[in-house]
Amino acid sequence: MDKQTCINQSEENLLHTYNRFPLVLDHGKGVYLYDTDGKKYLDFAAGIAVMAIGYDHEEYKEALKSQIDKLLHISNLYYSEPLERAAARLVKTSRMDRVFFTNSGTEAIEGAVKAAKKYAYTRDGHAGHEIIAMKHSFHGRSIGALSVTGNEKYQAPFAPLMPGVKFAGYNDLESVKALVTEKTCAVIMETVQGEGGIYPAEPEFLKGIRDLCDRNDILLILDEIQCGMGRTGKMFAWMNYDVKPDIVTMAKALGGGVPVGAFAMTEKVAGKSLAPGDHGTTYGGNPFVGAAVDKMLEIMERDNLPAHAAKTGAYLYESLEKLVEKYDFLTAHRGIGLIQGVECELPVGQVAAKALEEGLVLITAGTNVLRFVPPLIIETEHVDEMTEKLEKTFARLQ
Repeated sequence: MDKQTCINQSEENLLHTYNRFPLVLDHGKGVYLYDTDGKKYLDFAAGIAVMAIGYDHEEYKEALKSQIDKLLHISNLYYSEPLERAAARLVKTSRMDRVFFTNSGTEAIEGAVKAAKKYAYTRDGHAGHEIIAMKHSFHGRSIGALSVTGNEKYQAPFAPLMPGVKFAGYNDLESVKALVTEKTCAVIMETVQGEGGIYPAEPEFLKGIRDLCDRNDILLILDEIQCGMGRTGKMFAWMNYDVKPDIVTMAKALGGGVPVGAFAMTEKVAGKSLAPGDHGTTYGGNPFVGAAVDKMLEIMERDNLPAHAAKTGAYLYESLEKLVEKYDFLTAHRGIGLIQGVECELPVGQVAAKALEEGLVLITAGTNVLRFVPPLIIETEHVDEMTEKLEKTFARLQ
């Protein structure tokens, strides 16, 4: 099938919920993607922070092929060794006590919210509790996840949403304190806001939230779906701070491209929240995704990819700082490890489109931010290559 036929038939058959770039990708190798015409692209998007170990990783592929030959699915009515291994690794890696596997990040958020509500219900003997979320946050597309997403653009067409959600200012502790009542059961926030423009939590803010939650028996839910799994230089972003969440959500890089998410919690929360009959999933944690998670975590830990992300992330930070100093239309830069953003006065959608023509895959965040979330295996020479391609892109747009 030729490129244009693929594009035309996709537009005819798929629900138009994405404005896709006119590009048909065929395969990948390492940190590069290749389209059906054979053109090579340096990938600084990683499938939106998913492909942490890059493409065509032989060891990862062999683990999945081996599991395909044995067992794909059995439902959660039975045990399986891949699920047990994945759960054991993830509990140890996350420093939590219990984990539930989902099909996506959105479902992880749904489960985390349900766990917080059930915890408060068990504690107080009644429902009607409230959640504090953050402005400019993004937690997913389902009704429940939208309800705690602080962006009216995403929410407005689907109102009324889940009641009992209040929104505070991110990195504004006083605004959170002002919303706390006896009904508050949880505070939910991204440790690093992604879609909102790449904003890491300030240490004083996150520590203040943790203290506020401890004093009021409120659960702290940290959304690490995009910023977790080694991207910030630690396995989870919250490990860069002197805090620990009560519940943490994850997905994206967790499965290395296989659709899987999870939420994990402390024993304190597990003992008073979701019980048999309260929550479930048909596909979540089946043997195939269990094998994917187990192998991903093994590779990331063995190869110490979080430390590598910290090292190359520091080089990326220096490189982007130089670009901000060089170009007047680049107005701000922030981030940590290999999740960084640059504010740009040029139309960022056009920058991403022109970058593709230069052989660079780049995505955006918010309305004016260029987002850099490459595979964690990139080296400094890839950062240099990205910078060169990005500068060529800028030259074409000025």
